[in-house]
Amino acid sequence: MTAYLERMPAGIPGDVTRKGNAVLEPNMMGAAALPFGAVIQLTGGKVAAIAAGGTVYGFLVRPYPMQSTETAMGAGAMPANASCDVMRSGYMAVTLKSGTPAKGAQVHVRVVAGAGRLVGDLEAAADGTDTMAVPGCFFMGASDANGITEIAYNV
Repeated sequence: MTAYLERMPAGIPGDVTRKGNAVLEPNMMGAAALPFGAVIQLTGGKVAAIAAGGTVYGFLVRPYPMQSTETAMGAGAMPANASCDVMRSGYMAVTLKSGTPAKGAQVHVRVVAGAGRLVGDLEAAADGTDTMAVPGCFFMGASDANGITEIAYNV
């Protein structure tokens, strides 16, 4: 059993953290798998990764219960062409790839890959035209040692 000496993990990416406030919508995945907690858009009526010029539709929810071949805490992805849930409003644990979040600060998503950064990565600061602000999405506090933090979206 793991002993937490300083701080427990902030959550598991894609987990809805305040269930009573969430608005979830059933959808279908597109042709590509996506990590839990990913910012998504709809393409042809199916869930797809956000792209430059895309319109944010929500965040990919981690289903429970779920069996996965991933073993690392928080690792995993929703397979292509599967049914899934999208959070349209609520609070969720997500993976922050860069920056230091502060409560109430705007969440940004990368839409152009850069050095060590992938399209879809969540960031705490704008990076010119390589990132875009996620409308109605704000950090709820600091991230843990693994970069997991809570966001509020359309609340």
